[in-house]
Amino acid sequence: MGGTQATSKVVLCAKLLGNKQQEIHPECVMVFADTPVTDVFPNPTENWLAIQNSRKNTLASVCLKNNLNKPSSKLDSHVASQLFVEHKHKFIYCEVPKVGCSNWKRTIFLLQSDFNAEPSDIGHDNIHHTSLIKRLVSYPPALQKEFLSNYTKVMFTRHPLERLVSAYRDKLLHSEPFYSTTVANEIRAMFRKNKNSSEKVSFQEFVSFITAKPPHALDIHWKPMFLLCDPCNINYDVVGKYETLGLDSEHVLKVIGAPESLQYPSLKRYSSEKRTDGDITLEYLRHLTPEQIEKIKKLYEMDFFLFNYTMKYEDYSSLND
Repeated sequence: MGGTQATSKVVLCAKLLGNKQQEIHPECVMVFADTPVTDVFPNPTENWLAIQNSRKNTLASVCLKNNLNKPSSKLDSHVASQLFVEHKHKFIYCEVPKVGCSNWKRTIFLLQSDFNAEPSDIGHDNIHHTSLIKRLVSYPPALQKEFLSNYTKVMFTRHPLERLVSAYRDKLLHSEPFYSTTVANEIRAMFRKNKNSSEKVSFQEFVSFITAKPPHALDIHWKPMFLLCDPCNINYDVVGKYETLGLDSEHVLKVIGAPESLQYPSLKRYSSEKRTDGDITLEYLRHLTPEQIEKIKKLYEMDFFLFNYTMKYEDYSSLND
């Protein structure tokens, strides 16, 4: 390859180059074997923008292919309730549980407040129940439309299977009254002969439970991400990923003009536990039957396609290498 042709291929491949979850065209492997992405886009911001363009192009293409674009109409109230609005920096954040949302809500609270506080000062339960950060659904339709047109809109995604395992570990293995009692009892009643059994819900039972329900009816902690944020009909300015959370969050804060002193926190609710990663996810997936694996792949199929994640769960452990 030489001259202009080589340059154009390098630029094209750079646009395709995302994080390690994304597939890279075979020709790109040859190009990047001798041409690091930092040589294509020496400026880290340009590199980040190229990755953003790649993510948004994939999103637009899959939306079109699957007829997910709706004619402009009133925003679905379930989606509007997932969108948090921060007026001072003209920022809208779509909450996807298990993708760093508690820390993003802490960040929104600090962005709009006038006093100096540390993210660690804001408790997990407090940030999820405060009325001080506003949801888009609380505004009339005309204002909703205005904010969506003029504010910087951001959503974050995570590998669907890792997010699912994280939700199970967080909600069903800890003592939360609603999930470990109410939801757990509903699951036990569905799948156990002994209805009075108090043993914790297994991951297999949990997966059977969620795959028996229509996707729209699922709890937000395991509802498909595209149903929560509707990225085919809301034009997100930034599509971040949990896999590149630190870098993407840093750029989001720059884009909205946040104070330089404010950084996205990495607080964890159950700090003594290891975060759910590829290896932990694979351990849980190994307990599922092939039929269950196929059902969860089907449930999260659009999340895999829209956000460009691999569906080969047997390769999953290599994603964190």
